[in-house]
Amino acid sequence: MDWDKLRIFHAVADAGSLTHAGDALHLSQSAVSRQIRALEESLNTTLFHRHARGLILTEQGELLFDATAAMAKRIDSATARIRDSEEEVFGELKVTTTHGFGVLWLAPRLTKLYEKYPDLRIDLMLEERVLDLPMREADVAIRMKEPSQADLIRKRLMSIRMRMYASPAYLEARGVPESLEDLSHHRLICQNTSSAQVTAGKTMIQDLLAYDIQTSLTVNNYFGVLQAVISNLGIGVLPDYIIEDFPNVVRVLPEVESNEVPVFLAYPEELRHSKRVSAFRDFVQEEIFAHRRQLKAMGAG
Repeated sequence: MDWDKLRIFHAVADAGSLTHAGDALHLSQSAVSRQIRALEESLNTTLFHRHARGLILTEQGELLFDATAAMAKRIDSATARIRDSEEEVFGELKVTTTHGFGVLWLAPRLTKLYEKYPDLRIDLMLEERVLDLPMREADVAIRMKEPSQADLIRKRLMSIRMRMYASPAYLEARGVPESLEDLSHHRLICQNTSSAQVTAGKTMIQDLLAYDIQTSLTVNNYFGVLQAVISNLGIGVLPDYIIEDFPNVVRVLPEVESNEVPVFLAYPEELRHSKRVSAFRDFVQEEIFAHRRQLKAMGAG
């Protein structure tokens, strides 16, 4: 098998266009086309359907693309490990976590990491979907449950709970609820129960909605819930880690909270000696310790 032809095929399949693939490979469209035709002839099959709007993989093309995608990830992994044999921390690190944790907790703290390692390039992928770390969809994950994938190094970072918060201005205007029954006189702001979220948060919201809530706002992420809360719109269900960076919000009905949600950091076994992963892991742990100290000082832990 001609590896160079496979490389060109992978670029074309990924781009869906001979022109775009040629641009990425610094080859002419005709050169790319010749290589694809030669590969099809060597395999005695058609790899692409040609359409006016671009190229679409055939069934045989899909099989080959799956193989070249796996090869590309393996090569990326090997390249990362070679680079990580250097003493300096630099290069790309793909980090995945949930929208809420990524936007409200992690991203605001990354300045400190970049100050220490200015040549690091972080690709922060915020998804509720669990990415496949062994297949290198990401290098490091911070998830709200223990990872189930094999061959992962995992570390429990902390636990969080969902609680209720409101702005001082809202509570001054609408009053402070003294019991769950009082919520019928307030607007509840929360994630929709059909949105992707931790089970503990979903259960808490379902329990709250049983209290004859007359008016509500549902949002499909915690950033939207927080913005509505600080805009004096109502009482929001939010993860407790937001209180450090938004100390002006007030906890409502402090006896009401969700079950504990564990937060785990995980990365593939093969990245055990990666200096980039170690630098990120140590940074997150330091920030978690600082977060705990701050919450304890605030009396919110």
